[in-house]
Order: sequence, then structure tokens, then C-alpha cells
Amino acid sequence: MEQIFEKGLFDELHTIGDFIRWGASQFNKAQLFFGHGTDNAIDEAAILVFHSLHLHGDIPNILWNTRLSLSEKKDVFDLFNKRVQQRVPAAYLTHEAWFADLPFYVDQHVLIPRSPIAELIKKQFQPWIDADRVKRILDLCTGSGCIAIGTALLALPDTEIDAVDVLPEILEITQKNINRHGLEQSVHTVHSNLFANLAGIHYDLIISNPPYVDKQELQAMPDEYQHEPKLGLEAGEDGLFFVKKILREASQYLTPNGVLIVEVGLSQDNLVKEYPELPFLWLEFEYGGDGVFLLTMEQLQKYANVL
Repeated sequence: MEQIFEKGLFDELHTIGDFIRWGASQFNKAQLFFGHGTDNAIDEAAILVFHSLHLHGDIPNILWNTRLSLSEKKDVFDLFNKRVQQRVPAAYLTHEAWFADLPFYVDQHVLIPRSPIAELIKKQFQPWIDADRVKRILDLCTGSGCIAIGTALLALPDTEIDAVDVLPEILEITQKNINRHGLEQSVHTVHSNLFANLAGIHYDLIISNPPYVDKQELQAMPDEYQHEPKLGLEAGEDGLFFVKKILREASQYLTPNGVLIVEVGLSQDNLVKEYPELPFLWLEFEYGGDGVFLLTMEQLQKYANVL
């Protein structure tokens, strides 16, 4: 595939600002999709430029007009080409994503963090959770470990958290992020297909961002999503394959005052139609996002006959 730049551009683009502006223009021209950490072409271009130059985004203003060397220009162009030609999200090119203002290593074994649960974590799950009663937490379908790690650092630091996923290669990424944030003593990876290897354990809080994309939505997704593992997205014809199992089994692993929080995204309508009797509490988010419900242990037991 032809590259998005010509050799003459080496002589026309010089500064950090030049490359961010030009890259953003190329991204818009190519009609890229932004939804994996940024929502616009300028921020996406800036992430790639700063990563290539080994700089942080909060550089002093004076550096915006500094000139790139020839080798630095080539490195930036290489990232821009991959972003445009292959539609690879910036987070996979830089191997870094941010969640709840915390950095996480990511590669194509795990989804790029973007859950609205980050807002719950930053608000310490208030007013839904009594922190004094929470001692043990389960992060089901943990992926990068962002929910478990964010909860341990920002919301409920005096807890033990099990971070569960189904494949060893996923848990390698989880552990990498646990080590990065120094949480080896409080966040533990567990290899399990949902609750399969958790017999006899009970949690005060179960959080899950499971696969919830239905077949029709998966087919309509922009090319950028094709770089994410289908295992982390696909959930059957109606998007409810995993959440149904979680609802059926969660009460066996919750303490008497336990709480279940699950993200189902655009499958919210399908879930409500499937279980019209369940008193789902759909959480609201100040900074965008929806499709996250809360149920208590008491509610799960009361409605066990319809699950």
C-alpha cells in the first residue's frame, strides 16, 4: 500500500506542532475512527508524535516549535503510516492506554481500556458501596487489569482483589500491569473461565466488563476494532452470552451484603427485554457512557427463579 507521505515532506515539516497538525489532517482525510483513548484526530496525532519522541504530553510550550531530526521524522511517519494504512489504534502502536488517569500496558491480546467504570472508581463507587464492608473483590474478565488496579489504587486500597481471565497470555498482560503499579501484594491473577476456578470463595464486590457485543454490532464496527481480540468483544447473537451466565452464578460467590456491577454497553436493551422482572439499577455517568448495572446479592437471590 502506498505511504501517506512523499519524500519532499521531510523538507516541509519541521516542528512538533507541524507534525501533529499534519498528522491530524491526514487522519481526518482517511476518515479514521477515534474511540480507543481519544475522540479526535489532533489528540491521536499528538499521542503518536510524543511517543515517537519519548516525550510526555505536558511538555513546555517552548518545545512545540522545536525541530525534529531526520531520523525522528522517519519514526513519526512510520507510526502515522501504520495508523492510516492498517487502521491500528494508537494505543496498540504505543503499547500504552490510560484508564482512570492511570497508564496501562496493552497489546492485541487485550482490549484497549475505555469503560465508564473508570468514573465509578475515581468516585470510590460512592454512594453505592460501603468501603468499610468491602474486604475482597473480584474483577471478572479483567483483560489489562485496569479495573482491578484502578480500584486498588484509587477506590478501595485496603482490599484483596482477584483479577480473573480465561487465557494465560491475557493474564501475562494483567500481571505486567500489576507489577508496573506495585500491587503484587493486593491484586492477584486467577486463570478461570468466569467462575469455574473460584469455588468456595466469596466476594463483597464483583465487577465485570465481559464481552457484550452482539453479532450485528460486531459486523458494523469500524476497522479499528478488528485489531482487538474477538474473544473480548463477541457475545453471541444478542450480546448476552456471558452476562446471562454471570447473573445465574454470581450469587454463589457474593457475601450476604455483596454487590454485582456489570457493563453490558449497547446490549442493555436486549438484557432488559430478556429479564423484565429484574430491578436493574442503571448507573449514570457525568462524563459519558452507559450500559452499566448494579444488583445486590439480595436481589439476585430473590429473582433466582427467572435467571
